[in-house]
Amino acid sequence: MNRNDQEDNTIYQVVVNHEEQYSIWPADRENARGWTNAGKSGTKEECLAFIKEVWTDMRPLSLRQQMAQDSAAA
Repeated sequence: MNRNDQEDNTIYQVVVNHEEQYSIWPADRENARGWTNAGKSGTKEECLAFIKEVWTDMRPLSLRQQMAQDSAAA
């Protein structure tokens, strides 16, 4: 039996970085540098569903801001 065949009972939390990009991280571990809690924890499926709902624009924040500035200047 390999790892993919085992049931994942890990509790995850949704984390977000300064570019407003989302990921999941095991809730019992300290967040990686640069990532903060986004306010959701649960199973992997629950966390991924939350991310799918809230992360509707995959572009990094800096790119969105630059595009908005370029659009305003035009």
